[in-house]
Amino acid sequence: MSVETTATAAASGANATEKFRAHKTAAAEVSAERVNLLASRAIKAIIDTVTEEKVTYDEYNALKAWLIRVGEDGEWPLFLDVWIEHSVEEVANEHREGSKGTIEGPYYVPGSPVLHTPAALPKREDEAGTPLLFQGRVTNVAGKALPGAHVEIWHADDAGYYSQFAPGIPEWNLRGTVVADNDGNYQINTLLPAPYQIPTDGACGQLIAAAGWHAWRPAHLHLKVSAPGHELITTQLYFTADEHLSDDIASAVKPELILDPKLATSGNGKEVSYDFVLDPASPK
Repeated sequence: MSVETTATAAASGANATEKFRAHKTAAAEVSAERVNLLASRAIKAIIDTVTEEKVTYDEYNALKAWLIRVGEDGEWPLFLDVWIEHSVEEVANEHREGSKGTIEGPYYVPGSPVLHTPAALPKREDEAGTPLLFQGRVTNVAGKALPGAHVEIWHADDAGYYSQFAPGIPEWNLRGTVVADNDGNYQINTLLPAPYQIPTDGACGQLIAAAGWHAWRPAHLHLKVSAPGHELITTQLYFTADEHLSDDIASAVKPELILDPKLATSGNGKEVSYDFVLDPASPK
């Protein structure tokens, strides 16, 4: 049976929730005053919506039922990463002088295989898709190369599915951590990812249908780029001519993050270059 017919929102959501619990800390050093401020403002925003829009009991009960389903489907990571994370990312990265960041999304898994440039991401023997040579250089804000920088990359396959979140895909398919050379250069051989819809057979899909929205994300590469003494940057890179660049459901596209691949000089597929500029790490 194909991945397309066996992947479900509930299974994907459960995987996202499990991996969040395994790899993210839920602890934060936040004072009672800060919690009071944030919680009170969030609650007030909901109350203001209720009073201003004259929310009925039927609508209120529908909301409760939907919130329960979000938890049952394990879709809180998906919901938060699609509709909320972009604003958190903008606040977190507003100080940067270097490369632009954007959301991590719910499909990140740490510990991908370490590969040295020039590298080829792990893939199936019959992996579908157009070959892509993704290359560039990692420097600091002064333009100095960062030897041995890590370019961690993951992306969906040609059908729009991620390894470890859909069945039938090898564990580290299209995932890797590529080590740049002594001049900060990296080369990664992979495939052009496909645009995809976020899972629509669960609670998030129910919201999308009820609101008359679409569920599409433009095709993109996910990246985390790091070097000692510098701030890690989490970002996504998109592709020109994608019809959902202007209406990405996750609101994560920025003009600086759009690539324009050309025919590869090898004659096989496409190639594109993108340089990463890392900010110095903030003093502790």
